[in-house]
Amino acid sequence: MSERISHEALEKFYYGVVQMNKAEYLCRPTSTDIRLLYEAHEVRHGFAGMHGSIDCSHLNWMICPTELRAQYMKGDHQYPTMILEAMTSQDLWFWHAYYGVVGLNNDMNFLYQSPPFDEKYHGTRPDYSFYMNGEHYKHGYYLADGIYPTWIVFVKAYPHPVIDKKKRL
Repeated sequence: MSERISHEALEKFYYGVVQMNKAEYLCRPTSTDIRLLYEAHEVRHGFAGMHGSIDCSHLNWMICPTELRAQYMKGDHQYPTMILEAMTSQDLWFWHAYYGVVGLNNDMNFLYQSPPFDEKYHGTRPDYSFYMNGEHYKHGYYLADGIYPTWIVFVKAYPHPVIDKKKRL
């Protein structure tokens, strides 16, 4: 198969996958979806108002074309990389995945361009409010690691969880 034909076949395959799945898997969460997420996390983990987890990862692009290497290089990586920001729920449903070029972007610059946070800024996202212990909160939250800024939408995990020795015995 020639390179052109295989490229065209791959594009048609991608198009077919998107068309087949976009109604269910490639859409933004609605207010109903958010409510169901909140219920699932509260029942399973006891966390009211949690959307899921967020993380940014650098994906190595070892076969990056030579003429593009400088755009995709970051000093602490051996190969050119792309950044993937992903938000997932308790059942590993990807609510959001966003790719970008490293270049001038670090994880924080990338976060400022992220569509879910851009929606909040422009006021176009669904209602994410919830109640916990009789208190009303306007924003849900994501579980995140230590690199994220101190924003109300991020709850950071303990680096060294406290274990109750009495419960272990």
